[in-house]
Amino acid sequence: MRYSGLKVIREAVTGHKGWRPAWRDPEPADYYDLVIVGGGGHGLATAHYLAKEFGQARVAVIEKGWIGGGNVGRNTTIIRSNYLLDGNEPFYEMSLKLWEGLEQDLNYNAMVSQRGILNLIHSDNQRDAFIRRGNAMILNGADADMLSTQDIKKRYPFLNTQDARFPIKGGLAQHRGGTVRHDAVAWGYARSADSRGVDIIQNCEVTGFRIANGVCTGVETTRGFIGAGKVGCAVAGNSSRLMRLANMRLPIESHVLQAFVSEGLKPVLPGVITFGAGHFYCSQSDKGGLVFGGDIDGYNSYAQRGNLPVVEDVCEGAMAIFPMLGRARLLRMWGGIMDMSMDGSPIIDKTHIDGLYFNGGWCYGGFKATPASGFAFAHLLATDRPHETATAYRFDRFEQGRMIDEKGMGNQPNLH
Repeated sequence: MRYSGLKVIREAVTGHKGWRPAWRDPEPADYYDLVIVGGGGHGLATAHYLAKEFGQARVAVIEKGWIGGGNVGRNTTIIRSNYLLDGNEPFYEMSLKLWEGLEQDLNYNAMVSQRGILNLIHSDNQRDAFIRRGNAMILNGADADMLSTQDIKKRYPFLNTQDARFPIKGGLAQHRGGTVRHDAVAWGYARSADSRGVDIIQNCEVTGFRIANGVCTGVETTRGFIGAGKVGCAVAGNSSRLMRLANMRLPIESHVLQAFVSEGLKPVLPGVITFGAGHFYCSQSDKGGLVFGGDIDGYNSYAQRGNLPVVEDVCEGAMAIFPMLGRARLLRMWGGIMDMSMDGSPIIDKTHIDGLYFNGGWCYGGFKATPASGFAFAHLLATDRPHETATAYRFDRFEQGRMIDEKGMGNQPNLH
């Protein structure tokens, strides 16, 4: 069933009796050519592209909870490709291009809003660094625009540009960046994958891998054994726990990353803004709430909740550039489990076990990477070759000293 404006009108005048569930709820089969563990954005995107781009028909996505219950529904919805290093920028630019065509590809309203993202500059050294990053973006086909203080004041007149401690001396803008409705991304990919024959199996937790003579032949689950030609793992913050079942120790730690939303306000923030003198980022949702976040909580945890010191730190960053936020009420907060790699960049690679593949270590970049991650992981699973934009995302980079250290944004980069 395809969605369209005409379909909405037809259902409105006929009592909405023609809508069908967005995806099926099948029983797991005994065997699939490809099994994806993890029903979040990356896992569902992988299944979608496996079926659509690589013609894989016998595919299953296994999710221990419900679709959209993990990190894909617990983030600040920002999309961008404003990276510096060659190992990252082409990948995230491919992801942004996929975002731009996502709704037509999925036949689903994911509420893609390219309202722009602005990284504020507070020092001369930071301006030099951002000019370098902007040039790297342009060389990789992305858009980048250096704005002056006057340019910023015209668009964001409420910013505290003259603060003696954090004066705003300009900013790096990517006008194609913006936000996407996170829940709709999961639902859209799930619906599209299901329509192409993918089985989406919820409430099915993996309890082990069946490995014989160095070959993975399937997964043990709470709903029985499921055989597979290949198994791809994409479970974000639970990566270490899952791969431990295959006797693998990953260069990853799990941390909590909190996010916050204020009460609904009239339109005040036209784009996404990041604070250059601290870790704070903010946008306004379509319902009017200001959505913002900051640093990880700084301790290992699998809990989807945070602690008060980070709340204080994030709010301090907000007040430094948005003094008006002091009058807004905080509506709610939540936490996602972040799989933090040692260098702050992801891993999309085969494991040493034949038939077992891994996608994880996304740190702060997981949601914005969803389409490219799914496409690159599908390419790896279908062809056994890394996608051209993901050749640097290998396990062995830590052993060989080829880290992709964008800004030291791993878990505790000073310790590794």
